[in-house]
Amino acid sequence: MAKTNPGRFFEDYSVGQVLHHAVPRTITDGERALYHALYPARHALYSSDEFARNCGLPQSPIDDLAAFHVVFGKTVPDISLNAVANLGYAEGRWLQPVYPGDTLRSESEVIGLKQNSNGKTGVVWVRTRGLNQRDEVVIEYVRWVMVRKSDFDAPAPETLVPELKKSLDVGDLLVPQGLDFSNYDFVQSGEAHRWDAYNTGEMIDHVDGVTVEEAEHMLATRLWQNTAKVHFDLTFRPEGRLIYGGHVISMARALSFNGLANAQMIVGLNGGAHANPYFAGDTIKVWSEVLDKAETGVSGVGALRLRLVATKGGEPFELRNEDGKYLPNVLLDLDYWALMPI
Repeated sequence: MAKTNPGRFFEDYSVGQVLHHAVPRTITDGERALYHALYPARHALYSSDEFARNCGLPQSPIDDLAAFHVVFGKTVPDISLNAVANLGYAEGRWLQPVYPGDTLRSESEVIGLKQNSNGKTGVVWVRTRGLNQRDEVVIEYVRWVMVRKSDFDAPAPETLVPELKKSLDVGDLLVPQGLDFSNYDFVQSGEAHRWDAYNTGEMIDHVDGVTVEEAEHMLATRLWQNTAKVHFDLTFRPEGRLIYGGHVISMARALSFNGLANAQMIVGLNGGAHANPYFAGDTIKVWSEVLDKAETGVSGVGALRLRLVATKGGEPFELRNEDGKYLPNVLLDLDYWALMPI
C-alpha cells in the first residue's frame, strides 16, 4: 500500500469538502528576522515593539503577509500541489494580529468547481481560514486554482462558480483591538504623509526595484513550507522554476514603503491576480493607485483602498492592452485595504 501522497487532482474535489491541513506552525521572532532578510520590509509597526506599543498594541506583530504566507503554505499539499497556476483571491480579511508565540493552523472548504473545456484541468475555489492556538480565526480568504486532472476520462463535476464580493466594504474591515494612532510618530515611521494627504485616483510610482535571485525565492518558498512542484522541480517545469506568487506580493508590498510608509496594516484583500509568470533574474518594480478611502469609525484610524501593481519593466501606470488583457510585463495586480493614521 502506497504511503506517499501524490496530491489531489481536480477529480478528487467536491463542493462542501472540508480539508484540515497539516502541519501547525508556532511563530517566533525568527520568522520576522527572515522575512525582513528576504524583503526590504520597513513598516515601523512590524519593526519596533516600542512603536507598536505607542500605537496601542502589546508588541510588534508579525508582518501581515508573513502570517498570510504561513496560513497559505499549509494549504498547498491539499489544494495546489498539482496546480497549473494560482489564479486569484477575494474576500480576504485579517481579523487580528499574529504575535510571536502564536501557533497557526489552516483549514479550507471547497466552495466551487468548474472543469475547463480541454478536459485536462479544472478550477477549484476554496475558502481558507487560519486559526491560532485559541481557535480564533486570524485570517480568512478565498482563492481559486487551476488543477490538473489525473484521469482525463473522469466525469466533470456539476459546475458551481461561487458569487464573491468584488470588494470589501469598510464595514467588513476589522481594526485590531486597542489600535490607536493618536501618538503616532511620523518621524520614526519614515514619512509625513497621513491619510488626509492621499486622494482617490492618485497614482504613486514607488521608484525602487529589486532583481530577484534564484536562492532567495527558493528560501522563501521553503520558509512558508510551500510544496508546489512548479516552484521546486525543474523536471516538472523545464523552462524554469516558477516563483511563488506570495514572494512577488511581499516584495511589492515592501517596495511600496517608498510613498506609502504609513499604510501600516493590511486588513482586507479585495482581489488579486498573478497576471504573468515570473522567473529569477527579472527585476520587480511597483506602482500603486488609490482606489478609495474611508474612515473606519475608530478615532484617528483611516483606511485606504489601494491597487498594487508589480511589473518586470515597462512604464509605470500601464496595466492592460487595448483588448483589456494584462500587458506581458505585469506580474501582479492586487487590490487591498490598509490602515493609516488620519
